[in-house]
Order: sequence, then structure tokens, then C-alpha cells
Amino acid sequence: MINDEIREREVRVIDENGNQLGVMPTRQALELAESRGLDLAAIQPTVRPMVCKLLDYDKYRYEQSRRERENRKNQRVVEIKEVQLSATIEENDVTTKAKAAIKFLQNGDKVRVSIRFRGRQITHSEIGLKVMQDFAERCKEYSQVERRPMMDGRHMIMILSPKAAKASFAEKKAAREKAAAETKQDAPAQE
Repeated sequence: MINDEIREREVRVIDENGNQLGVMPTRQALELAESRGLDLAAIQPTVRPMVCKLLDYDKYRYEQSRRERENRKNQRVVEIKEVQLSATIEENDVTTKAKAAIKFLQNGDKVRVSIRFRGRQITHSEIGLKVMQDFAERCKEYSQVERRPMMDGRHMIMILSPKAAKASFAEKKAAREKAAAETKQDAPAQE
């Protein structure tokens, strides 16, 4: 709520610098905001008396939209890619599917591995479990099992997520030394 939308009799006012001006009638607070060329915006509408702040509302909305846009730009949406296997899959096919899954994991995506049991294969779900465990073993360098293989109707599903890239102590130390060396090289050029 801003300006005339505020229907309270009295409001607690905070100026544009964050200093409290105290509790005053809403009409007086609106006049104060108008004299300074600012808007009166409710920042705590649920407390009594309502807390309002003097600010340039258009500038505030613009900065807020910029922050939201920046946050969206920095977000990484994790997608779930799917790899389908079968209970009777051959060795070369498992290798090919594992390579594809590793590529997905390296890109930071999760991988949903599924096996669909056809016909009487459902009675031997332990064969599918062995295929899943073998697949997880092939991808273990790049992934961790987020959800163990579980039956869901005629499907067995497992979810693999990428391993968090943990830099070793030596790698971190080398990166710090490299950054320090680059800073030293730039320092004489600036003087």
C-alpha cells in the first residue's frame, strides 16, 4: 500500500535514511512525504500502528525488479534426464547408456534410470535390480545414488545425482597462490 491507499488513522514513520520520525497522523505523514517529493509506503502493514517509510516508490520497484532479474540469471535449473534400460540389455548397450548418463551428470543434471518389465519379466525383478546396481557402479565416479532402485508398477526406477565437486586441499592452495601471484603482477602496473 502506498500514499492514499493507507487507511489507518496513525502510522509510525521512518524517513528515507532509516531514522524513526515517530507516530503521527496519516494525513501529516502524507504531507511530509509530498513535501520531500517521496511516497509513503507501508512496510509493516500488520502491526499497530502500521509502519510506513518515506521512499521513491518507482525507484524501489525498479531496483527490486533488477535484483529479481539478477537472481534468475544466476540460478541453475537442474533438469532430470532419463535413461531407459531393460532387464535383458546387452553389455555394449549398458556401456553406451552409461556414457550418456555420465555426460548428463557432468552437465549438472540428475539422471532417472528406469527399467520397464515386459510380460513375465516382472516375476524376475532381481535381474533388473542387478542391471541397476551395475549401472550405478559404472557411474559412481560421477554420481551418487539419490534414490535407490524401487518398483513402481511395472517399472523399476533409480535416481542418480551429480557428485558435488570437492576441490582437494592442494587444489585450493594452488588456486589461492595463483590468485595472489596475479594480484602482485597487476599491482606494479597500476602504480
